[in-house]
Amino acid sequence: MSIIILLSSVIGGVFLSAQSSINGAFSKNAGTYESTFLTFITGALILAVVILFFGTGDLLAILDAPKWQLSAVWFGVGYLFLTIIAVPKIGIIATSISTVIGQLSMGMLIDHFGWFGGVQVSFDLNRFIAIILMLIALRLIYIANMKTRSQVDNPSIES
Repeated sequence: MSIIILLSSVIGGVFLSAQSSINGAFSKNAGTYESTFLTFITGALILAVVILFFGTGDLLAILDAPKWQLSAVWFGVGYLFLTIIAVPKIGIIATSISTVIGQLSMGMLIDHFGWFGGVQVSFDLNRFIAIILMLIALRLIYIANMKTRSQVDNPSIES
């Protein structure tokens, strides 16, 4: 079962990269706010149908949740909005790895302190090295992107 969950996560990552790239291109035509709005309104409509057929029937139970838990929606909106801004400027790979670095860094803090009722996993040297290696990868990808962009903008420059 855990293999299926891992594969599902990989497929989710594929979807996120594709969505980010497509939304970045779409935002050039329709605008960043409009692209973000279309994504969320479409998702809301699809989920409304799913809730109608598969939900527990108590949509108002959302209001019983602790208010701090409802703040998660702003993080999703922020993530999508910032990604739509970043992709056309730095590319999908640099945006994606930056996102992963942010996720891993915050995840390590959440794990270390056991925030939000999660399992407490101590920050250690291996996790620190992982973040450093990710930052090195980001730097190498960013340098390659700038070199490629420079060659596209100035085709007479030889590599």
